[in-house]
Amino acid sequence: MTVSQSPIGRILREYRWSLALTYALFGLEMLGSLARPYFLGVAIDDLLVGRRDGLLQLVGIHVIWMCIGMLRHVYDTRTFAGVYTAFITRLFDRSMAGVDVSRRSAYSSLSREIIEFLQYDLVYVIEALYNVIGALVILAFYDRAVVLICLVALVPIAIFSAVYGRRTAALNIRKHDELERQVEFISSNNTSLIGAHYERLRHWQVRLSNQEAWNFGATELVVICVLAGALLVSTEHGNTLRAGVLVSLYNYVLRFTTGLDTIPYTIQRLAALRDILRRLNRVESSALA
Repeated sequence: MTVSQSPIGRILREYRWSLALTYALFGLEMLGSLARPYFLGVAIDDLLVGRRDGLLQLVGIHVIWMCIGMLRHVYDTRTFAGVYTAFITRLFDRSMAGVDVSRRSAYSSLSREIIEFLQYDLVYVIEALYNVIGALVILAFYDRAVVLICLVALVPIAIFSAVYGRRTAALNIRKHDELERQVEFISSNNTSLIGAHYERLRHWQVRLSNQEAWNFGATELVVICVLAGALLVSTEHGNTLRAGVLVSLYNYVLRFTTGLDTIPYTIQRLAALRDILRRLNRVESSALA
């Protein structure tokens, strides 16, 4: 069964317009966020020569960004609460007739993870893409040499991510295997079994955390090189760059590196999501067989 045929696929189709509006609002919010460093630079340069036009523009952009963000936060809570209610109700109604209580509880938790991915993690991923791609596009207007440094940095990041992704996928499978049996162990009232169960969960969570830590450390080494290289290249212009331009440039470099920092977490969550969808599809397929 494909994802589009799964319970989550059907719910996503039903709520596609609400979800599209939610993500569209977030896209506008991120555009405003990307514009702020530019207008900050303009405001600084204007204030240095006694003008306030740039400051007024900065305040205006910030107010618009704030209003869009408030609207998005209010709307997406209602949307995803509805999505989760519809999803979990249909999952238990159609797919859980022959499934024991332990697995029902586990699938309820796993289902919640899917909705949380759509509401929080996917937004986190989109924000990272805006930071990486948006920063590269805007930096091209400031200094193309800095863009080249950023692009070179993506090569080791891609290698680290591929290795980390494979390891994380395997660890998530082990963790979810254990989670499926949680109610079974709790219901046994056997202290030894319960303790062993939670110890195994702790073990897999620690392994996942260790993998994320190592990948984060490797990513940060690349980030440090990008920041140092960008600073060296941009300051070679001497005094030809205005103060506001330098502030804006460094802000966009920082946004790019912030986007890189989110890659380990994003990979871990995507690996978990793939395994969750596989398990839910298996339950649905068994029920319809």
